[in-house]
Amino acid sequence: MSGRFEPLPDGGAAITLDEVEISILRSLAMQLAELIGPGDQPAGGGDPLDALFADGPSKPPADPALARLFPDAYSPPDQELGPREEKAAREASAEFRRFTENDLRARKREDVLTVVRDLDALTPGPSAGGPAVLELAPDKSRQWLGALNDLRLAIGTRLEVSDEDDGGELLRLPDSDPRKPMVMAYFWLGGLQETLVETLMPE
Repeated sequence: MSGRFEPLPDGGAAITLDEVEISILRSLAMQLAELIGPGDQPAGGGDPLDALFADGPSKPPADPALARLFPDAYSPPDQELGPREEKAAREASAEFRRFTENDLRARKREDVLTVVRDLDALTPGPSAGGPAVLELAPDKSRQWLGALNDLRLAIGTRLEVSDEDDGGELLRLPDSDPRKPMVMAYFWLGGLQETLVETLMPE
């Protein structure tokens, strides 16, 4: 898989995607949307303002990929804390999560569903199933960037790629390894993310 985002004159970005790339990207985005979930929604017929002021969860998600997407706010991984400081950090993280996770979850879900909707709206090229050109306005580019980042974080967690490890050794896995397709998707998404960042940088 190849392809890179190119800047548009209006500050947006464009990329040419073939049928296989569109299918893979859409599938990954849908899986991420399902993983993130809808979050807490008001009961049928309920006042939407109830959801706005509803408390979110106070504990980190049990799923490691979700925990990577919604990390604790006050637990520096590279810092040793004493019992009192650790307790204070846990309490602060729980309070912060309670007031922010629902909104963050909704934003992440909207970003990834934007990717799905944009892919669904693509018009194929001249030949059936041929490449299609995706053009993104600047605000859409930022949503795509958020979704691509979340996809890489989720896949990297499944592959056990750490912050200190770029996962390069995974490229040496044999084609027979069941993780190989996920590894290739991880690095492909990284390339897309990098070139999209470049289009958003001022010259």
